[in-house]
Amino acid sequence: KKHCWRLFFSINVYYAWTFNDHPLPVQEDSRRFISQETGNLYIAKVEPSDVGNYTCFVTNMQAQKRIQGPPTPLVLRNDGVMGEYEPKIEVRFPETVQAAKGSTVKLECFALGNPVPNISWRRLDGSPLARKIEYSKSKGTIGIPNFQQEDEGSYECIAGNLRGRNIARGQLFLYAPPEWDKKIQTTDLSIYDPLFWECRASGKPIPSYVWLKNGEPIVPEERIQIENGSLVITMLNVSDSGFYQCVAENKYQTIYANAELRVRASAPDFSKNPMQKISVVQVGGDVVIECKPKASPRAMISWAKGSEMIRQSKRFFILEDGSLKIYNVTKLDAGTYTCIAMNQFGIAKTSGNLVIKERTIITVPPPQMDVTVGESIVLPCQVFHDPSIEVVFTWYLNGNVIDFQRGVPHFERIGGESVGDLMIREIQLNHSGKYVCMVETTLDNLSAVADIIVRGPPGPPSNVRIENISSTTSQLCWRPGIDNNSPIQIYTIQTRTPFSVGWLAVSTIPEILNGKMHTATVVGLNPWVEYEFRVVAGNSIGIGEPSQPSKLLRTKAAVPVVAPTTIGGGGGSQSELVITWESIPEELQNGEGFGYIIMFRPVGSLTWTKASVSSVEASKYVYRNESLIPLSPFEVKVGVYNNEGEGTLSPATIVYSGEDETMSFPFSGKIRVSGNITTKSITGLKANTLYFATVRAYNTAGTGPSSDLVNVTTKKSPPSQAPSNIAWKLKNSKLCLNWEHVKTMENESDVLGYKILYRQNRQSKTHILETNNTSAEILVPFGEDYIIEIRTVSDGGDGSSSEKIRIPKISSKAMSIRIDHCIVLFLPSTMISWFCSFQLASFM
Repeated sequence: KKHCWRLFFSINVYYAWTFNDHPLPVQEDSRRFISQETGNLYIAKVEPSDVGNYTCFVTNMQAQKRIQGPPTPLVLRNDGVMGEYEPKIEVRFPETVQAAKGSTVKLECFALGNPVPNISWRRLDGSPLARKIEYSKSKGTIGIPNFQQEDEGSYECIAGNLRGRNIARGQLFLYAPPEWDKKIQTTDLSIYDPLFWECRASGKPIPSYVWLKNGEPIVPEERIQIENGSLVITMLNVSDSGFYQCVAENKYQTIYANAELRVRASAPDFSKNPMQKISVVQVGGDVVIECKPKASPRAMISWAKGSEMIRQSKRFFILEDGSLKIYNVTKLDAGTYTCIAMNQFGIAKTSGNLVIKERTIITVPPPQMDVTVGESIVLPCQVFHDPSIEVVFTWYLNGNVIDFQRGVPHFERIGGESVGDLMIREIQLNHSGKYVCMVETTLDNLSAVADIIVRGPPGPPSNVRIENISSTTSQLCWRPGIDNNSPIQIYTIQTRTPFSVGWLAVSTIPEILNGKMHTATVVGLNPWVEYEFRVVAGNSIGIGEPSQPSKLLRTKAAVPVVAPTTIGGGGGSQSELVITWESIPEELQNGEGFGYIIMFRPVGSLTWTKASVSSVEASKYVYRNESLIPLSPFEVKVGVYNNEGEGTLSPATIVYSGEDETMSFPFSGKIRVSGNITTKSITGLKANTLYFATVRAYNTAGTGPSSDLVNVTTKKSPPSQAPSNIAWKLKNSKLCLNWEHVKTMENESDVLGYKILYRQNRQSKTHILETNNTSAEILVPFGEDYIIEIRTVSDGGDGSSSEKIRIPKISSKAMSIRIDHCIVLFLPSTMISWFCSFQLASFM
């Protein structure tokens, strides 16, 4: 133990020690401890390395200055060996510690001993030590910051080693100077009024209270009562005016709360608060005419209208503050009203006029309306009001103000001063909702509400998915779009392929898809073709926008079923059999590995020769054999195949083998006919080309001489462009068709007219109607689907056909209109007529 000088100044000091000439202070650990209470250095167990000179430094923390003491030597005795002994507490905290609330409390405890003792801390009540407690490195000091009530109690320091233990105990007590919880405030009161003042302070010990008036203690009497922090004066006098203090104190501090009490005594006075000169109210309303004079004591109030005093009744009532309230005002209540205020010091009066106005009434409110998108409507809002009052109209839609000053689209205010009608032009779906016409005047405000439902075609369906696909069918599902306030009644499925022009309606199972169906099977698809689908919804208003397309998927492959057409041939050299046909388009090939099968045999033979052509674009096959007899007839069939197998063969056709050339110029083609035929149509010629022809007879003996040459020039090619933009409508059992006139190229024949080819969906018999116009009418029976296509007619022959159009069967419940591959459903029939007229106007 080494002693340091003790400074007895009311300043914060900090003690430190240095060893020999080392510049750094001695570091505390479990063996060494520096008391900040005494400044002493304690070494629990001295080691040989501890021998040397120790110097004490004392630092003034406030002045940041330091002084040092003289060196103190530590010598190790050699007259014996210190044995082990139990801890001896050299530094202990007081048995009783008073700590201010919010302060930091530090407790010191350190023991000497061999072995070096361990220091631990605990509370005697068994409560755990607070987490906020801070320990020194040696654990010889604990700090309790922000000391509070819960930190009070008995604390214990335990020093222990192998030889035993020693304990130091002490109790911490909290003290707190008074602090105001509630203070008195300066107050103005009238004579004879009561006064109640309360002040309240916290502290430990609990503060006591004293009341002072103008610096002198207040003595309780009959009308003045004092209890703890409250002061009550039951009836004030003017002499009670003054400066008051509430004093709260305990043994640690005294605090003061100051306030002034002003007691007034005066006659009634309206100079600072006169009656309103004119009060305006509407017929049937209620009105309050204020009368609030300054008076001490409080004035007695009475009222007069003109020269007559007012008595309280069911309609006339004097309120507690002296104001006059009139209920259910009539025209007769108009006039001059006087308020009379009186107390023992005097009397005062004030007057004002009451003006009665007519009540504002909404005479024509907006009605509930159910409209179709695109219509224009007017929402009326008309009022009756007093002509001297200005009326302001404000319209709200779903709680938001419609600002006409900013030129809001679709909305327009119409009408005069007393009319607030709202016009909505070409109403939109988002205009559905609650409309409020707010009518405001300087006297009142009122409103009228109307719900407007805007109905429109459905929104696009969503999430169109192909759930299963075969070679000719596809199962489709979708989610309905918004119905736009009109239930969905029908769905139509459309498809698109790389070979189609635009979107086409497809056949489904079930055939009619009502609004509650969200799945269907598409039928009649071609194998091995990539399809994408979309869904269109319809309701009683019209047809909505189509959905987004489904994922592009290919149907499964299948054996081809369409046989080649226009089987022909002939010509070539003497040893050749030339066979020709019209190639199958890609969308009908039904799979990969597509090719043609050629079957031929001499007429009368039972054996067929079979050949194949693997080119998908091939349209000709040449069979060479030196043994072929010229102009021999052959039966010929052409079929198709792909990787799935062989498909259909065409009907048999007669084709002749080549003929020996003996003429001076080659022929481009030869045709053989029976002996009793004297006419023949030659097909397959080139358009707009000069041809020469001769005729020769032959029999079993050979061929006779040729006739004279004749020449002929073929017509120009038929139009290559098919009729387009076809529109149709159904009315009763009549089908009306319209299309655009086909314009031809320079090397094509002019259009002379059109052919309409139509047949029932499930029958092969085709009917033909010819016309020179771009419109036609066809009578079709109820209950059947029809397939229709249109071709051009020219000198060069029939031109290309339009795409096939499927006309759904007609029923008494629904009719369909197709315009450029869109199906539109309307109910009832009067709406169909209107829509058809509109569409005709768009393409005529």
